[in-house]
Amino acid sequence: MAVAFDEMNGLGEDLRPAYQELSRWLKETPPDALEYRRQEAELLFRRIGITFAVYGDAEAQERLIPFDVIPRIMSATEWTLLEKGLKQRVLALNMFLKDIYHGRDILRANVIPEDLIFQNPVFRPEMNGQEVPHDIYVHIAGIDIIRTDPDNFIVLEDNARTPSGVSYMLENREIMMRLFPDLFARHRVAPVDRYPDELLSALRSVAPHSASAEPTVALMTPGVYNSAYYEHSFLADKLGIELVEGRDLIVKNDEVFMRTTEGLKRVDVIYRRVDDDFLDPLTFRPDSALGVPGLMSAYAAGNITLANAVGTGIADDKAIYSYMPDIVKFYLSEEPILKNVQTWRCREPQDLSYVLDNLDDLVVKEVHGSGGYGMLIGPAATKATIEAFRDKLKREPEGFIAQPTLALSTCPTCTDKGLAPRHVDLRPFVLTGSSHTTIVPGGLTRVALKEGSLVVNSSQGGGTKDTWILSE
Repeated sequence: MAVAFDEMNGLGEDLRPAYQELSRWLKETPPDALEYRRQEAELLFRRIGITFAVYGDAEAQERLIPFDVIPRIMSATEWTLLEKGLKQRVLALNMFLKDIYHGRDILRANVIPEDLIFQNPVFRPEMNGQEVPHDIYVHIAGIDIIRTDPDNFIVLEDNARTPSGVSYMLENREIMMRLFPDLFARHRVAPVDRYPDELLSALRSVAPHSASAEPTVALMTPGVYNSAYYEHSFLADKLGIELVEGRDLIVKNDEVFMRTTEGLKRVDVIYRRVDDDFLDPLTFRPDSALGVPGLMSAYAAGNITLANAVGTGIADDKAIYSYMPDIVKFYLSEEPILKNVQTWRCREPQDLSYVLDNLDDLVVKEVHGSGGYGMLIGPAATKATIEAFRDKLKREPEGFIAQPTLALSTCPTCTDKGLAPRHVDLRPFVLTGSSHTTIVPGGLTRVALKEGSLVVNSSQGGGTKDTWILSE
């Protein structure tokens, strides 16, 4: 694998400009002082109770996501380019989703094979011809970005269903400001604390036409046993909106109401953190105890906005991801600003043959996988694992894509042996309202804490860092 580009030191050349002040500060700060503040940060996280659950892990039902106190820093110029690329991509995603459930021009133009859409388990035929308020399907997108050199940001995947992690972006910043005021004083860091206001404003702006002048927004959670429940309650609190479960909502005459101590109150927008399958037992899974009977009929009647819309999972699909450059060109007649990782579609015989011959060097992912599960990292895998994957690929090639093993960029990180480079990615959060798209400067930097590891997912032992975008 190629040598990784280091965000602080480039490819071994001089210190990169954005990191000069941090480098000075690190030289002046004794290692034991840094370690003391690292422990203090962990204490604060424990006190606040920022945890996430790991399904199927009996050892740790609730875990603390490790936090690294060395910020990841980007210049204003880098951010401007990234922001432009993100806005372009999310606009294309929204146009694609509208088209898939309406005119299907992209299928008629043979840009994407029909079966990739219609035989896809996350395609929702219930959404065919269904109008959604303001034609926006993805109100909140989490786009995972990596870089392999100083000049290019590359999209690793699109999260268009229920992207999580924004609470860590906000808490990381708060804790850094408390513990490192001296380091902040040396930088002009763009703020992220306006995210809740931007989110609430975006959600209110997409309320149905039948809503009152002050639309009521609620956040719908599957409940306390969900792995991201901390984030659900944190966001509802920050937005000043009700946190509700399915049982708190009721549908009457195709309108949605929540039960309150003063009686029923109409809800106009639901920021839902519940998957499509569980939303409405009358439409989807009849055994769902998490949903609201009749919610989809209120949706069809145009009396409720669901953020994100039902059926957006098709844009999360890793096989569809491989067509994103074509999707951007088709809808916007522009070249994509952000590149994709080169991707082999195992459903295509030629690609499958290449992948089977090169399993030792490739990363193989499930088309519908997430959280770093069900993935093969060829260079790090045992022979037995590679052979097991070979069998899976031969059995159901359409379930997988493959990509080269990229040397993700690294950032200096606190480890047991002192500062050391660790691989990182970035998840900026893109908010689309009725009239504009906003991205707070930064996002969630995830870091692979194990030496040499490329897996940054928190479920696989990854941690997080604060992301600093320097103001001009």
